[in-house]
Amino acid sequence: MEVLSNIIDSILHIDKYLVKIVSDYRTWTYLIIFMIIFAETGFVVTPFLPGDSLLFAVGALIAKGDTGLNIYIMGLLLIAAAITGNTVNYILGNFLGPKVFKPGNRILKIEYYNKTKEYFNKKGGNMLIFSRFMPIFRTLAPFVAGVGKMNFAHFTYYNIVGGVLWIIGFLGIGFIFGNIPIIKDNFTYVMLVIIVLTILPAIFAAIKAKSTMGEEA
Repeated sequence: MEVLSNIIDSILHIDKYLVKIVSDYRTWTYLIIFMIIFAETGFVVTPFLPGDSLLFAVGALIAKGDTGLNIYIMGLLLIAAAITGNTVNYILGNFLGPKVFKPGNRILKIEYYNKTKEYFNKKGGNMLIFSRFMPIFRTLAPFVAGVGKMNFAHFTYYNIVGGVLWIIGFLGIGFIFGNIPIIKDNFTYVMLVIIVLTILPAIFAAIKAKSTMGEEA
């Protein structure tokens, strides 16, 4: 519970943590933020790392003008982090998928593997783009795409499009609106709103999927 509490606190008060990071590490802040975004998108076991809220907070902090950080350099680096992170996640899924989904496995059935492969070859592109804006899903989607053996060229195209839109979107919004007094003075609530808005689509999708399964049954 303490670990969960610390994670939640770091997300809700991420602006304060960022100020300390910039103060302590200066130019190395680029690398630190790069690694967080890379890990959040690159490893299926780290979906708890901040993504949307971090990008918004970084944009807002740079907009203040006293950090020594450049919004364009940060944007390019984080786009690279998002794209390479997803690529690593895809490769891991591609490598592990056939080893995990085997005939006789009652939990990870080979039928699930075949359905996943079929889905990502048909509709995986849009999922990769939309998942960028949904916590947890953006960490799982490239891994599952790899498991499903999605065509790598197609994956790369949607990976780049989604990564660019995600980084520019949240980093840009934070840079433009993050220092408006009402937002700056209520930053914690803004973080909560971002979290809720990005989680809602996933909740609706889960409800819809459950409803569809119920109708089929």
